[in-house]
Amino acid sequence: MSKGLIEIYDTTLRDGTQGEGVSFSVADKLRVAERLDVFGVHYVEGGWPGSNPKDIEFFKQAAKRKWKHAQIAAFGSTRRKKVKAKDDPQVKLLIDAKTPVVTIFGKTWLLHVKEVLRTTPDENIAMIADTIAFLKKNGRKVIYDAEHALDGFKDDPEYAMATWKAAEAAGADFVVLCDTNGGTLPSEVAAITATARAQLSCPIGIHTHNDIGLGVANALAAVEQGATQVQGTINGYGERTGNCNLTSTIPNITLKMGRRSMPKARLKKLREVSRFIDEVANLVPDRHQPWVGGTAFAHKGGMHVNAVQKVAASFEHTNPEVVGNARRILVSDLAGRSNIVMKAQEMGIRIANDAPELKGILARVKEQEHLGYDYEGAEGSLALLIRKALGRVEPAFDLEAYHVSMRGDAANHVCEATVKVRVGDKSAHTVANGDGPVNALDQALRNALRGFYPVLKQVRLTDYKVRILNSTTGTAAKTRVLIESTDGKDRWYTVGVNENIIEASLQALLDSIEFRLLKK
Repeated sequence: MSKGLIEIYDTTLRDGTQGEGVSFSVADKLRVAERLDVFGVHYVEGGWPGSNPKDIEFFKQAAKRKWKHAQIAAFGSTRRKKVKAKDDPQVKLLIDAKTPVVTIFGKTWLLHVKEVLRTTPDENIAMIADTIAFLKKNGRKVIYDAEHALDGFKDDPEYAMATWKAAEAAGADFVVLCDTNGGTLPSEVAAITATARAQLSCPIGIHTHNDIGLGVANALAAVEQGATQVQGTINGYGERTGNCNLTSTIPNITLKMGRRSMPKARLKKLREVSRFIDEVANLVPDRHQPWVGGTAFAHKGGMHVNAVQKVAASFEHTNPEVVGNARRILVSDLAGRSNIVMKAQEMGIRIANDAPELKGILARVKEQEHLGYDYEGAEGSLALLIRKALGRVEPAFDLEAYHVSMRGDAANHVCEATVKVRVGDKSAHTVANGDGPVNALDQALRNALRGFYPVLKQVRLTDYKVRILNSTTGTAAKTRVLIESTDGKDRWYTVGVNENIIEASLQALLDSIEFRLLKK
């Protein structure tokens, strides 16, 4: 690697899977590895071939593929005590994985040496040196992860340094300082990294955890003191509160610190990679993630939005497009006229800053928010509100009547909805059954309108959320319903509010259909 380059070592497929709720099949792991390779990380750690058959299979499949940017790494530990590395089955599996890189961890902290390994300080050093030397003899690039490096150094600096020097002497290509417990402060990380950098000749890496919320900060502190490899996971997956989050670390290194790491052109794929891996892991993306989250460049306060409209940099630390994100303007009871103008423009609605309708639109939004509506997550309903206020919506249909009923016994039930609609001088009257009253109403409503608007055949409801707004009133509480709809190409969100959950659902359903017809 070129001098000055900060290498990105991704351990999403190994350390990341130790996080609660994170699991990948072999096929999943290959998909993630391929996407990370195209994105351009320098290393992809595929797993621990000594721990489970799934990881062994992953390495078999990975060996058959050609990788564009990333080196695939297998992970394992030093040999067992009192066993030669060449005779240790776990070390042999690391060779059998046929990866160009092998990463092993060993003990730095005497607490672990004596109480966990139950061996002597000298034998621990021998375990480190023997394993690295054996792997190097077999042609592998070896990264040595010094587990509990920072806690071990704080406890006994002399012994910690002895373990790191043993790894270097045995041929380690990197000595990586691990904040395994995740409880070290940036100032401590910086000081220890500087000491290691002064006494070791081999490159230094950093591996941090986020137990006190400083995983990224600690990684950057180490880079400032000479670390040239950063280990972490996409979206911060990992045990307990997670690992160093690479979706924050990568842009910070490249854009804020000005260091060479990932090419800036590839950073435009960062949000896409983040969302892809969440999707494969079957996890809901964290909207509040720095850089890549849905709210990372969202503006809500009226004064803030007014300033952003004039000079974006006044409330944005960078252009959101550099990491594949986008500016979002939120409209709520905190909104000002600039919120409405910018949000309308974002949705393709032309409106001037001095439009006379703005005052009425803003008043209507605030009145509706007071009643319980939430337009931050219901942009379809907001677009209809704005267009109606501007006189740019011709009603596509009228709902003349509806009826919903449910009948059944302890074992079975049937929900039925009847809907009558009018389009121009024609009407339609349909009945439909559903899995519940809302599903039945949805089916009946779209069945009634499909004859007039065939495009609705592609529309379906994909999510339905209910929130009780004033729970102290019990079953008479006001209900907010948020609906997600799709036509197979786009997704949109609509909202309804009423004390009657059916009526609230109907409002959201009507907005959903009207918005799709408006889009046509």
